[in-house]
Amino acid sequence: MSRRRYVARGVPGGYRIWDSRGRRWWGDHYELCPDDLLTELNGPADQTRITALLKRYRALKR
Repeated sequence: MSRRRYVARGVPGGYRIWDSRGRRWWGDHYELCPDDLLTELNGPADQTRITALLKRYRALKR
């Protein structure tokens, strides 16, 4: 199996997504682990699906 590019890392107060190829944080700070967002980023990476998932996780923060 190939190495994943995006992984969730625990940080104080929640999770952040780490881009292992770019070696930087990607996206926002999440209170819950964004499993389906990670699956989409590491899989087919459909832009409309990623946008919908980002909106959903931002709504959970409020």
